[in-house]
Parts: sequence; structure tokens; C-alpha cells
Amino acid sequence: MSKLTSGKLAGLRAVSNEKGVIAAAAMDQRGSLKTSLAKEKGVAEMPDSALVEFKELVTDVLTQHASAILLDPEFGLPASKLRHGKGLLLAYEKTGYDAATPGRLPDLLDVWSVARLKEAGADAIKILLYYTPYEKTAVNDLKQAWIERIAAECIAFDIPFFLELVGYDVHGEGEKGLGYAKKKPEIVSGSMSEFGKAKYGVDVLKVEVPVQMEFVSGTKAFKGEAAYTRAEALEHFRMAASVTHLPFIYLSAGVSNPVFIETLELAAESGTTFNGVLCGRATWKDGIAIYAKHGAQAFRDWLESTGVENIENVNKALKSAHSWFDKVGVKAEALV
Repeated sequence: MSKLTSGKLAGLRAVSNEKGVIAAAAMDQRGSLKTSLAKEKGVAEMPDSALVEFKELVTDVLTQHASAILLDPEFGLPASKLRHGKGLLLAYEKTGYDAATPGRLPDLLDVWSVARLKEAGADAIKILLYYTPYEKTAVNDLKQAWIERIAAECIAFDIPFFLELVGYDVHGEGEKGLGYAKKKPEIVSGSMSEFGKAKYGVDVLKVEVPVQMEFVSGTKAFKGEAAYTRAEALEHFRMAASVTHLPFIYLSAGVSNPVFIETLELAAESGTTFNGVLCGRATWKDGIAIYAKHGAQAFRDWLESTGVENIENVNKALKSAHSWFDKVGVKAEALV
């Protein structure tokens, strides 16, 4: 692959640990977090100030145990000042999607650009894209062109581009059932294969694991209905990893901490060369109710005990992650 420019290399180093593994926390949730906080508090809506404070608390406590934090520029910039010198990824896309329009089309934040995000302190730019190879060609053409534009912006400002790919069911049947679980390996592999192409200018793929853990027989997460045996699941991990030469990291996709740890153990067992994680809800999700019902100090106390324990569990599982140095053609000693 082509050699990284100095700016992209510096940005990648800033969000990684000394081994070249990305051990990052994610706190860029907006709409879904606001909804969850309001539900737990029993109110119609939470003020924006609650989102800002929640993000500040998570960032202040968890970045002490992470290589970087992913935040959004809408509510997360105050939190970015509390990151203990760790790397900063900023989200560039609007939260959610317009459910009234088919295809889960993406959109960028109105008053932001890569230039402005970099000026706000970003070491890397993150974009979330809902994508499935099963979608209509016209829809995927739109999404592919959109990614090419963002890549051009990131190249112009010499900053790494992290693309987060999230699959979905084109028939609207949802992503929780057995049917989707069976399609998921192809959705993940197909998406990684497409956006691993040089024309998209992506530096790091942030991807889902290619299986739904509750449908993997022989795991602790298994709930009784099988989409794959453990051996098949391991093969799906290997297959997805084999379709790209790019560095890739796993997202936690809202699963519990124990399920995410078991997922990373499965990835390690499969021998994939994954390069870290961007892990959000698997570390702080269970604290939403505590913040909503008992306030900021109770949430901080929870983060400093259970939240830290959760992220340290992830860090232990990351011992099997691989450095991205080899994938981008740099030697560790050259980075010292």
C-alpha cells in the first residue's frame, strides 16, 4: 500500500498506544444517548447540558485508561479538554438517519468541515456509514461518492480518515434476528472489501465483528438459536479480515462488556490481525441509569470503579491485537 503522509502518520500515532494498537474509547453518541437518558429519568427530554456533562465525566475518567477518545463536535468539545493528553477523534456525520427516506442515507454536520474539526483539535476524522452490499446500486453509488468526497477533504488537510461501517437489513426486518445473523458475515466482509479499495482513501476501517455473538453455539453469549458453530464463526472472522490490507478495529456495537470481551477473545482465537477497538457502550452503557437517577457524582463513582474495570477488561483482551505499523509500511523504531 502507499506510504502514509507525515500528517496522517502523526494522527494515527496520536490515537494509538506505543505498540501501534488503537485502544480508544467512544463517546460520540448523541440522539440515542439523549433518548436513553430521558427514558431512565422518566422525562420527555433531557437538556443538552446533560449530554455535555455525561461526556465530560466519561472522558475525564476513561481516557486515563485509553489511547484516545472519540467525541462529537456538537456536545463533546468541552469533554475534549479533559482527555489527559490522549488522542482525539471527532465525528463528522450527523447522528442517526432519516427513517422516512429509504437507504439510511448519511449527512454531514452543517457547520463543520475537516478543516474546522482539525482546528478544534482532532487527530483523526471519523465517519459512520450505514452500508450493506445488498442495498440498491443507486443508493450505494450515492454513499460511495460521499465517502470519496470526505476522503479528498482528509487528504487535503493531511489527517487520518476512520470509516465506521454498520450493516443493516434492507428488508426492514431488523438486525436482531436469526435471518440477519446468517447474512451478517457477507455484509461485513462485502463492506470491508469495498471500502478497503484505494479510491476511497480510508486509513482505518472501524467495523462490526462478522457474527452475532448470541447466535454462535459454544459461546457464553449463545442464547440457544444457532446461526453458526464456533468453528464457522472463527472462519467468518478470518474471511472478513482477509479482504482488506487496511488497518481495522472492532466496534462494540452496544453489546455488554462480557459479550464484547468474549468477542475479542474469539477474534484472537481466529488469528485475525485486528488493530484495536473503538469501544463505547460496552464500557459506560450501564452507567446511563445511574447518571439519570442519581446525578453526576454517583456516575463518576460508578465510572471510577465499574467503568474502569470494564475498560481494563477490554485492554486485557487487546493483548492479542496487532500493531498497524506493518500494515502501513512503517517500522516501530522509525517512530521513536
